[in-house]
Formats: sequence, structure tokens, C-alpha cells
Amino acid sequence: MYGGAGVHVGELVRALRGEVNVVVRCFGAPREEEGVFPYLVPAELVNANPALATLGVDLQMAQDVAGADLVHSHTWYANGAGRLAQLLHGIPHVVTAHSLEPLRPWKAEQLGGGYRISSAIEESAFRAVDAIIAVSAGMREDILRSYPGLDESRVTVVHNGIDLDRWRPAPNEETSRSLGIDPDRPSVVFVGRITRQKGLPFLLRAAKELPADVQLVLCAGAPDTPELLAEVQGLVESLQQERSGVVWLDRLLGHNELVAVLSGATVFVCPSIYEPLGIVNLEAMACGVPVVGTATGGIPEVVEDGITGRLVPIDQRTDGSGVPKKPKTFVADLAAAILDVLRDPVRSRMMGQAGRARVEREFGWDRIAHSTRAVYDSLL
Repeated sequence: MYGGAGVHVGELVRALRGEVNVVVRCFGAPREEEGVFPYLVPAELVNANPALATLGVDLQMAQDVAGADLVHSHTWYANGAGRLAQLLHGIPHVVTAHSLEPLRPWKAEQLGGGYRISSAIEESAFRAVDAIIAVSAGMREDILRSYPGLDESRVTVVHNGIDLDRWRPAPNEETSRSLGIDPDRPSVVFVGRITRQKGLPFLLRAAKELPADVQLVLCAGAPDTPELLAEVQGLVESLQQERSGVVWLDRLLGHNELVAVLSGATVFVCPSIYEPLGIVNLEAMACGVPVVGTATGGIPEVVEDGITGRLVPIDQRTDGSGVPKKPKTFVADLAAAILDVLRDPVRSRMMGQAGRARVEREFGWDRIAHSTRAVYDSLL
């Protein structure tokens, strides 16, 4: 389980289980958790286009939903299962929208013709769904723009949340050193998959402007394509030739390791060009770190400019790609915002404290579970 949608499902299930009987049907290998049933791709589709392999899993899930009062799917991977279960069993279908296929055209690089299939699955589910939960107001606007004609009353905003006990300031110098990070030097941290939407190449170009004593820590893996990985590798190697303190951790860190990295950070950066909300920003804020994020999607609903961090303006293409019209301007603005936070350590610490207070106030999972349950109750 990785990515914001995976984290969301895991936390939401835990928060709901006190009052709702939740059965989880998911992709992947066997798991020990009670009430969780994973599915593997059918043997006949193991080497098929990933979109067809996904449908193979969805068919199995839809059959086994029998007996449920309601089905709730997350991302296009499971939307097909949700739609089929809705038809097969005559039950309401709820979708939580974490991203939208029309706004991720670069997925065609990864899926080829499968991108047309994933897009069709998503649209079919959204057109017939009983309720859509958008993880931000920005996402709600994207949904209504991408799928004109949807009944607006069926689209509700319920923000992502954060486990305030698991994510809290917990610096650990020994752990940081074991990862190659010098706890005595300032650090700029990025956490995310290597995918076009996360904007990592823009950060790597902006990092050329960082002071010599500042480290750049990249917790980045799971590249979408070999070509994108090669681009990132080239930019990282170029930086490493120019400066010290460029640390690339290309594996999935353990929870305690990631908390230590975030807690020791001077600033966290989210250079995404598409981000419906960004749980990574909540995680960083919960660890008391100021966040520099792109002013796009749901990020401005999380990061308060000048209070919990800085928002970086971006003038984006309207072709669905989200690419900045002037990449050099975006890179320069990103570098300036990072430098602004780095230059004033006292203000930086105050931003981090304000970020922790904000997530405590507005993004606890108890609130998100209550709002999600209200959507269920409206359909039953």
C-alpha cells in the first residue's frame, strides 16, 4: 500500500470500524488483517496491458461484494469493481476521487492504450455513481469540469486526514545519520513517487539555487517509466557533481524512518503540478515542518501561505497536462519560496508549529470518518 489513496483507505477503514462493519477488497498478496481480502491478477492476464489486468481483479472483487449494503471504491483501479458490484447486487456505489484520469494524460506513457481503458472505467463509474467524495474543493471543481452534466448535489467535499498520534515531531539523529543525512545541516525534503504529477524535475532544477550548506533529501521511488527515471537520475547526478548533501533514498522508508526524516527537516517541498490534496503535506505539517507547495489543486486548502509555509504560483496549461506555461519562471519562484523559508529559522519554526496546530484542528481522521459515514447514511 503506497500513495495518498492507499494511506487514505487504510486510515479511513480504521476510523470507521468502530461503528461500521467494513470489509476491504484490495489488490495484492495475502494479508493477516481480519476483514481484508486481497486479489491477484488472474494468471491469464499477468502479461496483459495493466488496465486489462486491473479489470481481471475488478471482476473477482465485484462477485464477492455480495451481501454488502454499499460499496465504496477508491481510484480507477477499483472503480470498475464498484460499478459492476452496483449493477450486479443492486446496491449504492460511493467513489472517493483522489485523482482524475483526464487530468493525468502522462499516464499514456505508462499504460499505452490502457490509458483509454482506465479513462473509460472512471467515466462510466462517475456517471452512474450514487455519491462522489472529493478530497478537496479544488478536486470537486475538477470533477465537475472534467465530467460536465454530473449532478452537483452528488459531489461532496471530505478532506483527507492524518493520524495525529503516528505523525508527530520525533527527530532521531541516529536514524538520520544511518540514512546518510547530516542532522547538523539544514535540509530540504521531498517525499513522493517519481511521476509527472509530483514535479520532482522542477525541484531538482530549483535546488541549484540552494545555499551550499543545505542538504536536499529525496525520498523518491516507484518511477512511472524508465524514461522519467533516466531524467531524474541525470538531474540528481548533475547536482551531486556540483554540491554535497544530495541524498536520494529510492526505497520505501519505514514509518519511523520517514518520521525521523520529516522531523529533522528544515522545510518540506511539494512541487506537484497536479495534487488533489496531498497527504504528504499533512504528514510534514504533523511533524512540525513548514511546507512549500505549488498553489494548485487542493494544496492551498492545506498550506496557509505565510503561516504554515509558502505557496508557489503556477500558470498552467489548460490541456489537462498541468505543465507550467513558463517552466523557468515556476522553477525560479519555487527556489525563491524555499530560500524565503530557509533564511529565517525562527519564522520557519513558527510555521512548523502553526502547521501542527492546523492539522490537529482540522484534519483528524475522526472528523473525516464522521463526514464519510454521513454520506453512507444519506444513501441507505
